[in-house]
Amino acid sequence: MTTAGSTAAKHHLGVRKLLAVAGFRRLLATRLAAQWGDGLFQAGLAGAVLFNPERHADPLAVAAGFAVLLLPYSVVGPFAGALLDRWDRRRVLVVANLTRAVFILLTAVAVGLGLDGLPLYASALFVTGVSRFVGSGLSASLPHVVDADHLVEANAFVTTLGALTAVLGAGCAVGLRSVLGADDDGSAWTTTFAVLGSLAAAFLASRFARGALGPDEVDEPSRTLTAVALGLLDGARAAWRAPAVAAALLALLAHRAAFGASLLLTLLLMRTTFTDFGPFRAGMAGLGEVAVAGGAGILVAGLVTDRVVDVLGRRGAICGALLLAAVTQLGLGLPMLLPTTLVASFVLTFAGQVVKLCVDAAVQGDIGDEVRGRVFALYDTLFNATQVAAVTAAAAVVPLDGRSPGLLVAATVTYLLGLVGYLALARRSAALSAAGAGG
Repeated sequence: MTTAGSTAAKHHLGVRKLLAVAGFRRLLATRLAAQWGDGLFQAGLAGAVLFNPERHADPLAVAAGFAVLLLPYSVVGPFAGALLDRWDRRRVLVVANLTRAVFILLTAVAVGLGLDGLPLYASALFVTGVSRFVGSGLSASLPHVVDADHLVEANAFVTTLGALTAVLGAGCAVGLRSVLGADDDGSAWTTTFAVLGSLAAAFLASRFARGALGPDEVDEPSRTLTAVALGLLDGARAAWRAPAVAAALLALLAHRAAFGASLLLTLLLMRTTFTDFGPFRAGMAGLGEVAVAGGAGILVAGLVTDRVVDVLGRRGAICGALLLAAVTQLGLGLPMLLPTTLVASFVLTFAGQVVKLCVDAAVQGDIGDEVRGRVFALYDTLFNATQVAAVTAAAAVVPLDGRSPGLLVAATVTYLLGLVGYLALARRSAALSAAGAGG
């Protein structure tokens, strides 16, 4: 009989022992390099569009920027999923990172030339689109370097450290802009530095043996185009057959919708309404503070989620996170003051990261390897499309100064609706488990 103590010892492997595994260390380093570059690129592009004295952006332009950064994840998602379950994931990581480096340079050239609209957005779309292959490939590969018993712990560690590294990359972009300039030339040079992350990630991924990251077997049509066309559908079917995964996905989508609207308001408030408040700054520096607050929320979530799930279970952790986010939207969001906005950024990011870690663990633990890449692609597609839709809808009604109490109330309601939907699907999961046990 296994004692509670031995169960805990088995469950909590510890960071030191995780890092002792060579494959885990290499995959983690690949993720960190890629996410540092992603953070720098996205912050550099945001600075070039939103806080560039040579350009002007209204709420709809901000929404367009979000679409550039996020929609490729949705468009490329089905392709990434099908191909990650078909192609050697090591090769995908290497080729995707090298391809991304090329398009980062093209985007930097477009910024430096002062190009706007389609020429700038097209190159940026390719960067973020190719990034999806990298992100999905890293997530789908993790079970090949970590035992199933330790996936929650390992995923919390790599996701948290990766997100913090992306924040560091964004901070590097802010620092580079202060040195190189905030105009088109300075923004172009800042964006160029993101190439270093892609090149480093490609090199690190190339050091894996061929086939070491899966897939172990291919469960797809023989024709690649057919497999790609069916990728999303396959992922949806697999997720629906695992009700715990479907329920967790719904909770995360509610968070992304509510968070997207809040993020747009924060951007506009920082850009047009907020002024410096004691030690806190508005403008681009204020967005840097928001990123730091969010990074702190991600760090805390990474430290406590595994243990919260041990105490409350995955269902309790997700429900608690959604309720915390709803309360935060009203209590800290509605005042629309710089200090409360920063605290809200910390709490909302913490809550969202708790939910995301639970979703990642559900997909990695409950979905077979032969279809896991397609489920992660579905996950990313819904995740980003939902946020873009929320930002676009909010941009259509938000005033230029970002003061919109109605949107914050709507975000609160979205969290509560997500909680209700999650509990409904979670009950379906419990019912199916009981039926299986009875059978």
